[in-house]
Amino acid sequence: MTATPHPIRPLKALSLAVALAAIAPLHSALAAEAASTRAARSYTVAPGPLGNVLAQFAALSGVPLSFDSTLLNDQQSAGLQGDFTAQSGLLHLLQGSGYTLQSTGTQGYTVVPEASGAAVQLGATTISGEAGGAQADTYGGGQVARTARLGVLGNRSINDVPFSVVSYTAKTIADQQARTVGDVLLNDASVRQSSGFGNFSQMFIIRGLPLNTDDIAFNGLYGVLPRQIITTEALERVELFKGPNAFVNGVSPAGTGIGGSVNLVPKRAEDTPTRSVSLDYASDGQTGGHLDLGQRFGEDNRFGARVNLARHGGDTAIDDENKSSQLVAIALDYRGDRLRLSTDFGYQKERINNGRAVVYPTGTQVPKAPSAKHNYAQDWSWSELEDTYGMFNAEYDLTDNWTAYVGGGAKHTRENGEYSSLYVGNDGSGRVGFLYSPHDEDNKSAMAGLNGHFDTGPVTHQMNLGLSGIWGEQRSAFEAITQANRKPGNLYNPTQIPRPTVTYFGSDIHDPRVVGKNRIKSAAASDTLGFLDDRVLLTVGVRRQTIEVDAWNTTTGARNANYDKSITTPVYGLVLKPWEHVSFYANRIEGLAQGPTSPSTGVTNPNVTFAPKRSKQTEAGVKLDWDSYGATLGVYRIEQPNNATSRLPGNSLDTFSVDGLQINKGVELNVFGEPIDGLRLLTGATWMHTEQQNTSNGLTDGNRVAGVPRYQFNVGADWDVPGIQGAAVSARLLRTGGEYVNAANTLDIPAWTRVDLGARYGFKADDKTITLRANLENVANKAYWASASTANNYLTQGEPRTLKVSATVDF
Repeated sequence: MTATPHPIRPLKALSLAVALAAIAPLHSALAAEAASTRAARSYTVAPGPLGNVLAQFAALSGVPLSFDSTLLNDQQSAGLQGDFTAQSGLLHLLQGSGYTLQSTGTQGYTVVPEASGAAVQLGATTISGEAGGAQADTYGGGQVARTARLGVLGNRSINDVPFSVVSYTAKTIADQQARTVGDVLLNDASVRQSSGFGNFSQMFIIRGLPLNTDDIAFNGLYGVLPRQIITTEALERVELFKGPNAFVNGVSPAGTGIGGSVNLVPKRAEDTPTRSVSLDYASDGQTGGHLDLGQRFGEDNRFGARVNLARHGGDTAIDDENKSSQLVAIALDYRGDRLRLSTDFGYQKERINNGRAVVYPTGTQVPKAPSAKHNYAQDWSWSELEDTYGMFNAEYDLTDNWTAYVGGGAKHTRENGEYSSLYVGNDGSGRVGFLYSPHDEDNKSAMAGLNGHFDTGPVTHQMNLGLSGIWGEQRSAFEAITQANRKPGNLYNPTQIPRPTVTYFGSDIHDPRVVGKNRIKSAAASDTLGFLDDRVLLTVGVRRQTIEVDAWNTTTGARNANYDKSITTPVYGLVLKPWEHVSFYANRIEGLAQGPTSPSTGVTNPNVTFAPKRSKQTEAGVKLDWDSYGATLGVYRIEQPNNATSRLPGNSLDTFSVDGLQINKGVELNVFGEPIDGLRLLTGATWMHTEQQNTSNGLTDGNRVAGVPRYQFNVGADWDVPGIQGAAVSARLLRTGGEYVNAANTLDIPAWTRVDLGARYGFKADDKTITLRANLENVANKAYWASASTANNYLTQGEPRTLKVSATVDF
């Protein structure tokens, strides 16, 4: 939970009749009283259109504000720098504009014309302190937000932090008909997607390093969300932080996310009611619907409720594959003068029958990818994922400058499935594997902290203190067959075989026993110091983390590990803003994961537990912000330690160590927003160089890292059709370079290109807004290997041509 105000949220235009002659004296009295009773804070808001500047100031100050952005954005504002109360800052920004403030209740205001003796009708954009997809808090077109939640640092402007961050909004999700978080993250050129190991989960490769779905945060909390696939119907933001983040977010439960992390922000009730129903279809037979209802109640709309219900099911574009999903999500919140509360409850269930399996190449070359629609799964394969979760957040303004917060959450996961991975040679012939793996998981997560602003002479401070903890328990079992008992199969001409007879197993498949418990606790402190009117921002921080893990052998039930290690991870970051639209940034930050334990046999140092693996990143770049659009250019270097073995002269056994090193170096470019009226961009590119060092006995020293392409390009555009109000078309090109499949660099997959197209049309009918959308993904039905696993040397095939159509009615 952050201690700074949430992002702002735009609402539909409201009609306000204002008796101006009576407002001016009332406003003057209220402003004077407020200025005398509330302490001032330091603000820095960049110049730009007046409506955008007002919206940014309202978000930073946390004061509800309503105004007509179409009128105010015709005027330019010089921005704001200095110490102001919320009221005096708004009045300062409105000076000379012809507008002033009118009180709407406790700490709330609307922007009205200055007294002229006549009533004027204003369409109002409402700004509140609640998290949400505010148009005024976004770049032009509303696809990318200007702020994001950065763990213990709170909600921050992207241009004021020394990190590379992108925050995709609910508008992007809706217009692209993105059904999962993976669909949303495809918009970023630094991210590509793979399938999970031994299941159908989504795994993301960020800056060449994996992020498991287990390690995605929900409102800053780890361990709360569904474990393998996350749907989007109840999400307001998908926030992508690039680079290691052990200080910002703490150690992730599964230890991934060294190349980047993802935080999801849920939808909240808006000041105008939400009434939306959608019906959709996707080839070759997926149908479903989504109901979104939101309402605020009580004095000053203090209480809010938002309900999202979704259900989909049917055949997919892959031959003989069938998927179904259900979602129930309820969000409740309260926003008072100083106290803000929120709770979120969710239930998600996913069922996949005949899911296309991953492929393990076993020959001297990788076979060509079969037809994009082709399915080589066994007809007895299936997976069922069921998650129930909930969380709460509370924050209280102790003073105008200091806020305390607390949050907590829990989830229960039940997974079951039978999987049929395919092991193939050069010509596509091979063997079919079998795995049945029921899994249960229970997690609890909590955090608390204190955020504040203060000055020491000319230096401003943004102080953050935080505590966090995760407690998890995993119960698993499995049935499988040995390599020798795998049955014949073929990539191009699959043969259906009976469900194999089990040849080895672990635990009780009817009542899986506990196989792991983990406890991760941390304390963090940071300060962002502002110099020269906050044109120089220096962030320094430290987090002390303790990782405790207990593990049991799945087959025998005997304890085989007891891990308890602590480590401290620092962060240093610098932002320089020499010009109005330009900011330079640099950071040095670390990632953290549980250290390994050496094998019990075959090495000179058996059963030795090593300290947590500490990854290190240095990064520098420049961010450009031209009000309606922005761009980021950065370079980075990440060093991640790896396990290795080496044999000294005279020894008959290897020595296990963590001396290996993976180095990822890259250049990233992102462009987003609306550079030309009616043309919106989501475009980017990344170039990466990777290298292995100090590998086991030096066998792969100097080789590239498996699963990491040399380049990834995204070119995405969304364009309003001239002369047709409410009509727009879109196009996106994804280009990914070739990559090696194994550490020896003897197997590789070729580069691939995918093109997506879209169109939408919104119109009014009987005072209801109707939006029709159509998206065609992989237009050419390109057959390609989308990715190679960075650790387990398996391939994931790209999705086939898929048509998605939907109709949404807002009523």
